[in-house]
This record gives sequence, C-alpha cells and structure tokens, in this order.
Amino acid sequence: MAALTEIEAAAPRDRLTRARVLHCGLAGGLVLACIASLQVGATDVTLSTMLAKLVQGEALSQIERVVLFDIRLPRLAMGLLVGAALAVSGAAMQGLFRNPLADPGIVGVGAGAGLGAILAIVLGPLLPVWVIDGVGNQLTPFAAFLGGWGSTILLYKVSTRHGRTSVATMLLAGIALGALAGALSGILVYIADDRQLRDLTFWGLGSLAGASWAKVLSAGPLIVLSIGAALMLGRGLNGLALGEATAAHIGIDVQRMKSIAILAVAGATGAAVAVSGGIGFIGIVVPHLLRLASGPDHRTLLLNSALLGAILLILADVIARVVIAPAELPIGIVTAVLGAPVFLWILLKRRGLVDL
Repeated sequence: MAALTEIEAAAPRDRLTRARVLHCGLAGGLVLACIASLQVGATDVTLSTMLAKLVQGEALSQIERVVLFDIRLPRLAMGLLVGAALAVSGAAMQGLFRNPLADPGIVGVGAGAGLGAILAIVLGPLLPVWVIDGVGNQLTPFAAFLGGWGSTILLYKVSTRHGRTSVATMLLAGIALGALAGALSGILVYIADDRQLRDLTFWGLGSLAGASWAKVLSAGPLIVLSIGAALMLGRGLNGLALGEATAAHIGIDVQRMKSIAILAVAGATGAAVAVSGGIGFIGIVVPHLLRLASGPDHRTLLLNSALLGAILLILADVIARVVIAPAELPIGIVTAVLGAPVFLWILLKRRGLVDL
C-alpha cells in the first residue's frame, strides 16, 4: 500500500514536470516560428540579409524597412495574438463545458461576428458618407467585433437565471442563435453582388494579409487582457472537472468563474475574428494535442495552449505565403488542411473513450 501511495503521489509530479518541459520547448519553438515568419515572404528580402547589413553598419533600403516594419512585423504580431487567443479560448471552453469537442463558437462569438461582418460588407455602402469616411476600412472588423460581443451577451442573458448560468442551456441556446445568425447571413449573401460575395468568401476563409499596426493596437490590448483573465482560471477549471457541486465545496466560486470564462472567450475570440476573419481548428485541436502530451491540468494547459496556438498559426501563415507565391492562400484553408487530419487521428486514437 505504501508503494502504491508513492506511485500515485509521483504521477502528478511527473505530469507537472512534463508540462514544464513542454512549456520550455514551446517557448523555443515560438522563437523559431517568429524567425521563420520574418525570414520568408513573397519578396526576396530576408531577415538574415537585413541582420547582416545591420551588423556591418549598413543602412537598410527603403524597401527592406517597409517589408520588415510595415508588413512582416505587424503580420507576425497579429498571428501571435490571434493564434494564442483562439487556442486559449478553446481550452477554456472545453474545461468549462467538460467536453473535448467544445470550441469558442459555442458561446456564439463566431456566428455573431460573421453576421456583423456580412452586415458591414453588404449593407455598409448604404451608410451615410460621413460614417463611411470616418470608419474607413475598419468598418468590417468593428462590425464583426460588435456582432460577436452582442451574440455572447444575448446568449449569457438567455442561459442565466436567478444569478446562475446553466452550461446546458448555453449550449442549446448557442445552437439556436447560431442557426438564426446563419439564416440572416444567408439572406444577406443572397442579395449581395459579385464583388461583395468575393469579399465575404475571403473574409470567411480567414487571412492575416491585412495586418497593420493599427489593427494590432486595436485588437491587441483586449486579446492580452482576455488571455490574462483566462490564465487565472486554471485551478477553477480543474475543480469544475469534478462537477459543479464538488467545485463549490472546495471553495471555488463557480458562477464567477463561468462569467469570467465566457467574457474572456468572447473578448479574445471576438477581437481575433474581427481582425483575421474565420480561422478554424486552432481552438479545438491545440488543447487536444497538449492533453495528450502533458495531461489535463489547466494550470499549465492554458499557458501552453497560448504558445502552441501562436506557433501553429504563425507557421500556417508562413505556408500560406510561400506555397503559391507570389499569390497567397487564405490561412483558414491551411489550418483546415493541417488540422482536420490531426483531429481525425486524435479521434481514432481515443475513440474508445468517446463511443456512445
């Protein structure tokens, strides 16, 4: 019995050690991914060439400065923020719903943001000229963000009664609101012209091509704040895995944790979708891979999800830029092509645990 107790006590320590080792490996991988993102692109300008010039005391050309500081660096920053936001949101939702198939779309952010973007693209030209001139090319991201937040708040109100939020009601209401948003989006798509349909298609497939420091500064603070709030939920999500009653008995404010998780996911995902469009599979695949590697402890899972999500999206963006250069693939296609086989492999590997 004593030997069994020692083995059981050692198991959590082993998982924590693996998670920390994985954390260090992911941090190194993120550095390499950032270097790759700055190194390659549609032009012949490379990071190694620019660094060599700087070491030799030579000034960068105008083209090199534009490529590095106005194109690749803001694109890298946006990829890092969006990837981390989607992955952390997916891990938080899977912990909150205690369902490995959960993703940020459950709280209605994706459907609401999509409807907002479609409204802006199709009906935007009908707005007064002074509004269009004032908002400029930020109309679609702004409308997507408002749509995502609006749908989340509505879903939260529907699923909360007498100060308690029902996860089951939220799931069912999310399906209903998603269907309604899809129907309204379908009506707008039906009346859109050819140019608007093209814009809708590219927005729905997701891209970092429109990255700029203005978008990074507009979405970045909310994403960072939301991720920071989600990272504080590790202990609470671990307790929730035992059931809401048990979590309450061990001192976790379950309702407060639910509210923080939902608002954090809405903020992170809403801002990410607003600036990048629809990008799938990051939020659902990344937490799965990390649970297989280091276990389900959310105290390390959430942080490692942020790192791995950023790495995968940055590398997917690199692939999108170079695979058919000088043209560019929508990044949503790349994440789907890479993510779907991985997700199927996870299901086949663990199908004995999910059989109904």
